[in-house]
Amino acid sequence: MEHKSNLKVAVVGAGQVGATFAYALLIRGLASEIVLIDANRALAEGQAEDMSHGLPYVRPVHIFAGAYSDCRDADIIVITAGAAQKPGETRLELTRRNVDIYRQIIPEITRHTTSAILIVVSNPVDVLTYAAVKLSGLPPQRVIGSGTTLDSARFRYLLSQHCGVDPRNVHAMIIGEHGDSEVPVWSLANISGLRMDDYCAQCGKGCPQLRKDEIFEQVRTAAYHLIEKKGATYHAIGLATLYVIESIARDQNSVLTVSSLLQGYKGIADVAISVPSILNRSGISAHIDLPLNEKEQAGLRRSAEVIQAAIRAAGL
Repeated sequence: MEHKSNLKVAVVGAGQVGATFAYALLIRGLASEIVLIDANRALAEGQAEDMSHGLPYVRPVHIFAGAYSDCRDADIIVITAGAAQKPGETRLELTRRNVDIYRQIIPEITRHTTSAILIVVSNPVDVLTYAAVKLSGLPPQRVIGSGTTLDSARFRYLLSQHCGVDPRNVHAMIIGEHGDSEVPVWSLANISGLRMDDYCAQCGKGCPQLRKDEIFEQVRTAAYHLIEKKGATYHAIGLATLYVIESIARDQNSVLTVSSLLQGYKGIADVAISVPSILNRSGISAHIDLPLNEKEQAGLRRSAEVIQAAIRAAGL
């Protein structure tokens, strides 16, 4: 399918994450129409007005504050609304508060459209992706969580810093929960096709042995440290979400570690977690069956169990 030039994106939640994503979308020039929807109408209006003042410097786009009725002809709806994660609070501790918020948001969206693709960014993203599937009644392939796209980006960046190479040439992923039980796929991590252990053996820099546990711990705890330092994380997740949207809008068949409902993936069923998935105009067209080692497979199953427990606790 050809790239749609008149793409309309609705953003539900005009706080730091929603506004940062909308700003990135504005700069990329991907959408012709961006509507910001928020319970705080003045906030949505202020964000839209502020961004509109930059329109002389970007491609033509109509950006405005709207209501749920403006989702009617949206191609993609990005949901960032929800209670913010507090210092020291895990993503899963947010569950009950944000599931209750989704019980209000999702019916408002589906009252006006059942043809859009939903992108869930609010945390805990895996539980809320599952909730969005169940509450919307939409085909599971059209309800997509940002998942571990951010975690995988952090993983690639830290590996690039360790090895002294462009992060775009580092191919590595985090799967499972976007949270404490996430799983690094070390067995498949590589730099331009060369496995990490082989790359380190020949790079000639003489640096210490690859500090796998240390690097993964930095990935796993990055959000906690950033929340302590600046109160929230929004720049990198805004860019990650933009890449998800672009993959769909441009029908790119990009492979990203997004969260979605799994039914029978390596024996895992009825839970939303992240595995590498092919994204195009239909949403998720396929999940890629990774050749994981035993430790990674066990970790993915444990991660699924953590999310399933949270889903049950939320009454979903």
